Amino acid sequence: MTRALLIGKEPACCLGYSYVAEEPYDAVVIGSLSLGQLLCFREEQVLGALAEGKAVVLYTPGLPDAPRNRALAGSLASARRTLKSWGVVFSDGAHKHLITAQEARALRSRGERPAAGAVLTPLAREVLEGSD
Repeated sequence: MTRALLIGKEPACCLGYSYVAEEPYDAVVIGSLSLGQLLCFREEQVLGALAEGKAVVLYTPGLPDAPRNRALAGSLASARRTLKSWGVVFSDGAHKHLITAQEARALRSRGERPAAGAVLTPLAREVLEGSD
């Protein structure tokens, strides 16, 4: 099972990772965020993992919401879009296989493609498109 650094609370369902509190780890799972954490995202370990091309998964049921305040809800939606643009993969816990760059290189070397429904990290997508 892939070792993942857990940020926040542990997700209520299994995402297919064994959680660790320190290095080494191959991925990062964000189990929950507060309003302030989402609006002003500065989690160094997550940003470092993204910079290194590691998979980062955000468990969406752990995200805050503000249904009674449209302006705040809009800011939260913008923050979510920013995280997605950085390569954070959003998951509600439904089982989908996450393909990392390392797995993509192995698939490419064997001349294989990812299974239907697999989720690719941005770096894995580049590897499979031949940019790596």
